[in-house]
Amino acid sequence: MQNQLATMLEEAGREIEACATANDILNTKAKYLGKKSLLNGLYGRMKDLEPSERPAFGNLLNEARQQLETLLNAKSSAIKAQSWKKENTDMDFSMPGMPSSRGGYHPLSIVRRQIDEVFISLGFEIAEGLDIEDEFHNFDALNTPADHPSRNLADTFYVEGGRLLRTQTSTVQIRVMESYQPPIRIISPGRCYRNDKPDPSHSPVFHQVEALVVDKGISMSDLTDTLQNFASIMFGARVRSRIRPHFFPFTEPSAEMDISCVACSGAGCRVCKGSGWLEMGGAGMVDPNVFDILGIDSEIYTGFAFGLGIERIAMLKYNIPDMRILFENDLRMLNQFRGEL
Repeated sequence: MQNQLATMLEEAGREIEACATANDILNTKAKYLGKKSLLNGLYGRMKDLEPSERPAFGNLLNEARQQLETLLNAKSSAIKAQSWKKENTDMDFSMPGMPSSRGGYHPLSIVRRQIDEVFISLGFEIAEGLDIEDEFHNFDALNTPADHPSRNLADTFYVEGGRLLRTQTSTVQIRVMESYQPPIRIISPGRCYRNDKPDPSHSPVFHQVEALVVDKGISMSDLTDTLQNFASIMFGARVRSRIRPHFFPFTEPSAEMDISCVACSGAGCRVCKGSGWLEMGGAGMVDPNVFDILGIDSEIYTGFAFGLGIERIAMLKYNIPDMRILFENDLRMLNQFRGEL
């Protein structure tokens, strides 16, 4: 085996010296030091030697490995130095460098930061949660019936272990109410997932921000005031808001929030389909059943919650007609936001 080792070292030395590129070095290293190399094979055959011979031969193998590594490192450095010399032969170091173009934030990132700033100015804190949730936090704790259509595979992405990709950021509200006692005043922005076919207004992955306020004496008027303040700061002082009766399992009473059309100021146009109003999201007073599930005394505390689509807000602010444009990485669109925020 010592003769095999000596022969291998001679061959390796010649091949390393003949290496001309970094790839040659990698291939040679794999051949002589890799898992299936002759050197590793000799390590495995040490068991065939007499016990008294193994230490000496093991030292020879270790010395051979170190010798090969030294040769490879030296050759690699020489190749890099030669490559640098070739690349820079005609370089004029007195010339100015090539300027790099300035990047910009994606419109969803811009809107997300603006939303954070608006609600922080209104006294809210930011809470974030996991994208993968369980049915209790995504459905049960939100007072969603066992036969509700949103639990079906047609609407929700389920993963192994009975878990799912959250369909709403309301799951964060549940976890906050589990961990903290009122007063609570938080927003929970993040990604959500629903089994929707992509079209101009739907996507299987989208971004949402939900708000939750729980305290003594919270009423529907607090909800409408907060929504109006948000709309005025985000879209301008002339924008008005309104709520319409609706139904959600986790709020009672429930409502849909609208704002006056940002394109025509309520006069009626193509964007608002002539109605003068644009739908923004769902809202309502937290259902007492939700408080009871989480151990919050519904006789003492009340609260409101609402959810807004971040893509929806971005499309309105920047006149983007199709949600899919936000996810296509089209540089023509992204370049419009270079330098913002």
